[in-house]
Amino acid sequence: MREALQRQFELAWALAEVHLSALGVDDFLWQPVPLCWTVHRGDDGVWRADFADVEPDPVPVPTIAWLTWHIEFWWSAAIAALTGGQIRGPSQVAWAGDGPAAVARLRALAERWRELLAELTDGDLGAPATFPWGADAGRTVADTALWVTVELTKNAAEIGQLRLLRAARQ
Repeated sequence: MREALQRQFELAWALAEVHLSALGVDDFLWQPVPLCWTVHRGDDGVWRADFADVEPDPVPVPTIAWLTWHIEFWWSAAIAALTGGQIRGPSQVAWAGDGPAAVARLRALAERWRELLAELTDGDLGAPATFPWGADAGRTVADTALWVTVELTKNAAEIGQLRLLRAARQ
């Protein structure tokens, strides 16, 4: 099972890299429509993401910067959940401040995820996991690992679509 999880992750990460490696500095904060979720630098110099506990209707279109923040937020939470670390809330995860730094953070998370997957045993994969579903969901560590791959694939596709739309408008 672990080897299958690793292969699926590597496939998803390859898709992410196609888009991450093609991004230009100006791609990250480009807003394709007026209703956007993005990141903003506060007076303290910290970049914070737009976020709501209850998703608004209509859902704002995210910028690539917001998506890179979002990936860092959920992926670092998944790693913390599986390793006994402290899960940070959305307001506790700052955006890196520029595109190349954000991509570097994602690449570091990918490397940490590879290490974590390599350490898991079949027994670990069948162990109960509460992230991201909650305590009563009856999910396992394998479910969390599979969710990471799906979420990464979804976010990579969103980044790619935004990158292609911006390129087509130039």
